[in-house]
Amino acid sequence: MIDFSQLPAPCFVLDETLLDRNLAIIDRVRRESGAEIIVALKACAMWSIFPGLAAHSDGATASSAAEARLVFEEFGRPAHTYAPVYSDRDFDEIMRCSDHITFNSVAQFERFGQRALINGISCGLRINPGYSPVETDLYNPCVAGSRLGIVPEQLDELPAGVEGLHFHVLCESRPEHLQKALDAVEQRFGRFLDRIKWLNMGGGHLMTHADYDCDGLIRILKRFKARHPHLRLILEPGSAFTWRTGYLVSTVEDIVENGGVTTAMLDVSFACHMPDCLEMPYKPAIVGAHEPASGEKRWRMGGASCLAGDYCGNWAFDRELQVGERIVFEDMIHYTMVKTTMFNGVHHPAIVIVRRDGRTDLVRSFGYEDFRNRMS
Repeated sequence: MIDFSQLPAPCFVLDETLLDRNLAIIDRVRRESGAEIIVALKACAMWSIFPGLAAHSDGATASSAAEARLVFEEFGRPAHTYAPVYSDRDFDEIMRCSDHITFNSVAQFERFGQRALINGISCGLRINPGYSPVETDLYNPCVAGSRLGIVPEQLDELPAGVEGLHFHVLCESRPEHLQKALDAVEQRFGRFLDRIKWLNMGGGHLMTHADYDCDGLIRILKRFKARHPHLRLILEPGSAFTWRTGYLVSTVEDIVENGGVTTAMLDVSFACHMPDCLEMPYKPAIVGAHEPASGEKRWRMGGASCLAGDYCGNWAFDRELQVGERIVFEDMIHYTMVKTTMFNGVHHPAIVIVRRDGRTDLVRSFGYEDFRNRMS
């Protein structure tokens, strides 16, 4: 049991025992399906846990030169890299740090592909199969007019040198959604599947969710492999590795009332530290809080930035909140640290790991110099 009152606030906290639970599930899927599962850095680039992730995965995937270098140097192996667009400025570094590179368009492959092939890098194309279960347009790569991936009518022939295809259409999705995506791929791009060596099924496979049907996922992958036995099958989940493995610890610094709304003012920011709460939007769980019942006092959580909309809520508690007490947000390791900003110069949360033996390690803290050094 973590004593949050003894941790520095604000801070992100990763619990190694919760991470171990996820890694065991991922290992089972790898073992029983035969698919390769690689870590998507875009969800969590917390390189202090890379040794553990590397031992329970088949590599990592990057979306930029910086991520590719982090994989190469800290994960200890070349990256699978896909970015929506490459530039001359970054491509040499991406090649140095990658052994697979996926291109978003035929034009980008024609511009950079030969350089990659000469360097022994396996090249692929991102395809857009026209199916995604994602309902929020901000996260839907198959929305009308999407800039992501090649649609079937733009790919009459597979360019020479292309060894793989890559699609990414899921987001915290279930096996039945993957099945529909594979059906769309086979229907629209099936003529190419016997001419490639690998198929990357992207991320969004939330196999560590308590209600996820891992047996169903394994069956889908094995059936697809039986139809295409020459293909390496690759999945690159992001959230699944660090799903429900940690927290964001904050402190109530003030309580304000206006128009019947009670707001607990925190030393963290939704805009700066939990942006998906505002973008998607969604309401995160808070340790010790519950959904307000009719007539129950409601508490809004207010962020520390000056953005008027930097708040979320409502929640109910079995007590009156007091200045100085901790508010602990659950499931705050994936798509949080990687998306934080220093807008307003608000205090940036430290990073803490709770070890398996109960020890707590402060692995990173931030201060004025971090804010100043991002500016000119």
